[in-house]
Amino acid sequence: MKSALLEKEGFAALVLRLRAEGLSNIDLLTAVEQTPRSLFVSPDYAENAYSSRSIPIECGQFMEGADLAVRLLSLLQVKPGQRVLEIGTGSGFVTAVLARLAERVISIERYRTLVGNAQRRLDSLGLRNVILRQADGSNGLPGEGTFDRIFAASAYPSMPRFFAEQLVSGGMLLVPIMVDAERCIMVRLTKTGSRFEREDLFEVPFLPMQPKIALHI
Repeated sequence: MKSALLEKEGFAALVLRLRAEGLSNIDLLTAVEQTPRSLFVSPDYAENAYSSRSIPIECGQFMEGADLAVRLLSLLQVKPGQRVLEIGTGSGFVTAVLARLAERVISIERYRTLVGNAQRRLDSLGLRNVILRQADGSNGLPGEGTFDRIFAASAYPSMPRFFAEQLVSGGMLLVPIMVDAERCIMVRLTKTGSRFEREDLFEVPFLPMQPKIALHI
């Protein structure tokens, strides 16, 4: 009972903060409400599940703060019927919300432990339209056709050009790009035909991509 109350209070506080920033997408907020964040963190951090701060998860990785996660999902503008590629499954929270918004989600993660944990969480929520794969994501996901939306949670050293072939016309890419050794910014690319519109958005605390590595831990 206490955990359910904490979940409800945490979500309500998150909604208030997001609305103060002008974010009020009802479909997105409903998807977040249906995806209990406390399920995606260790019990030690359950009370902070809806915090704006990053939360440590397994394998030395982290779960982005609730505010940033929802803000990025809002920028991605996922619509029903779309096919989404996520690079960096992490805890699986964003994956789960994407699954409630899109028709199909393919999410790749280099850590076997994170893939297994995320799969169990998705199964417990009854989400069957997600495929998880263990891979490093340094080349996106070639050979799997094109996607309406691509979201990366690992920062690339420069704009990854291979994504141009993995997006449909009218598709959108949200990807962190390193601007120096310690900082990265989130960039949004919208594809129209063979042309791209680039928007440099804001700094984000994502870790650099580790290319060609899929770790068995």
